[in-house]
Amino acid sequence: MTFKTILAVTGPGLGDADLKLAGALCEEVEAHLAVLVVALAAPPPIGSYAAVINDAWLAEREADQKALKERMQAVSSFLASSPISADVTGEYQETGWADETIGRRGRYADLTVLGPEGLSSGELKDKVIEGALFHSGKPLLLLPKGHAATLRPRRVMIAWDSSIESSQAVAQSMPLLVGAEQVRLVLVDPVEGDLDQGAEPGADAATYLARHGVKVTVDRLPSQGRTVASVLGQHATDTAADLLVMGAYGHSRLRQRIFGGVTSAMVEEPPLPVLMAR
Repeated sequence: MTFKTILAVTGPGLGDADLKLAGALCEEVEAHLAVLVVALAAPPPIGSYAAVINDAWLAEREADQKALKERMQAVSSFLASSPISADVTGEYQETGWADETIGRRGRYADLTVLGPEGLSSGELKDKVIEGALFHSGKPLLLLPKGHAATLRPRRVMIAWDSSIESSQAVAQSMPLLVGAEQVRLVLVDPVEGDLDQGAEPGADAATYLARHGVKVTVDRLPSQGRTVASVLGQHATDTAADLLVMGAYGHSRLRQRIFGGVTSAMVEEPPLPVLMAR
């Protein structure tokens, strides 16, 4: 899969820094930039005071919709001055359904990107991550502050545990892996055995990658009482990795998103650019 459409999500109150990063990625790989501007609707009033505050709620919703239109106009002006192909759409969505709206839009892109502004946006951040991972079927790229944004990384680290999620992440990042100078397949506390990670953990995955022309080595690391996330973060630093590729673990039930420990840690504070898929 090549990256020909990249989705960036923004909202009222955010600036253009993340859009600049996404635009730079599009220039790098000659992709189209799709921008979705999302305004989260104020929840309806409930309880005995609902009738009293109803007018205030309606006024708040009108203000939200006005802010959405103004942000869309600002984004359109920004994109008009950019050399890349781009489009912008807007959604005024109830908070409980915003992730599904974002995910549906993500199905028509090859990658959703969330930069430093988005990672600091609170509720919108949660909805973008949930939408991309649970509803789009496409990968999500997290770009933390202070790290270069590139879709042509030189050194890539893969968090591998032989799961479907990690296999999906590898498959969806294959264009990046093939072009990298160095790819490290990292296993933390690997378990040998046919029902676990094989007689030689990581060997089958390395062979698969090598057949695609990936320059891969296998690193088996002990946790020694540390969390898997901290082991991965430290190894990324030690090897000067430009990108971490990993599967995202979690499920949705009664509209509650529950992530696995490693996924949660990387989402909350990514130590480097992280490409996730599930």
